[in-house]
Amino acid sequence: MRNIFLFIRRYFNLLVFILLQAFCVFLIVQYNRFHQAAFGATANRITGAINQRYDDVGYYFRLKKANDSLLKANEFLYNKLKENYTLPDSGYKTKIDSIRVDSILQFRTYGYYAAKVVSNSVTSQNNFVVAYGPNIKYLNEGDGVINMNNAVIGIITNITGDYAVILSLLHESKESTITARLFKAGEVGTISWDGKQPNVLTLNNIPKGTKVVKGDSVVTSGLSTTFPKGLLVGYVDEVYEEKSSSNYKIKLHTAADFTSLEFVYGISSKHADEVKELVKKAKAKL
Repeated sequence: MRNIFLFIRRYFNLLVFILLQAFCVFLIVQYNRFHQAAFGATANRITGAINQRYDDVGYYFRLKKANDSLLKANEFLYNKLKENYTLPDSGYKTKIDSIRVDSILQFRTYGYYAAKVVSNSVTSQNNFVVAYGPNIKYLNEGDGVINMNNAVIGIITNITGDYAVILSLLHESKESTITARLFKAGEVGTISWDGKQPNVLTLNNIPKGTKVVKGDSVVTSGLSTTFPKGLLVGYVDEVYEEKSSSNYKIKLHTAADFTSLEFVYGISSKHADEVKELVKKAKAKL
């Protein structure tokens, strides 16, 4: 308290001057329209800038909540795509019950489930992504995985509790291949990786004579239960002729950025088990 009184005593004249200046400014602004408008405009700019900075800080701390909301919204929209449903041909039916208990969900072919990436590699010969989330329980080994931009990431190889291990497209294993097609030409080939660049893949077994140009989209073929038809795999960068065969070797730039994965969607095929069982029986007969 003593220091406060000493401070006031020492700077008494300066403090009185500042108070009188402030009072004068108040009178000028209060009784002069021009100065009042100028002061209001300046005050608005200053308070606006302060509020903007405050809002930016608040937005930063709300990013996690916003990301979670967007993830759920995307999951909901993915599950509403018409490509995820296979409607039966009703042309042969002569009568349909007007009171239908079951909804269109009984015709669902694919379901999308969000998960967060907790581990990811891009420099090994066979790279894996580990995803975590409560939705993992709805997925199975062999299900496909895409990123938030609908681009193919890989295939689930193991599931333990709320964790799933995904073999990404960046692998040299010959046991797990994904078929893809040229979006414009329609020719189907297989995807492989040479182990060099984490954003360059190869589309194999495309016949020579197929019209391919740089920038063409390469999408999933839809010839398996792993991925629906038409999901982005990459874009054509270069086309080479294989001397030892009648096929092209096409270099692709991946649609997904494997170095910055944060969230993914697992795709569960509702008919996968049935198809696998049929194939198993067919192989057993042979």
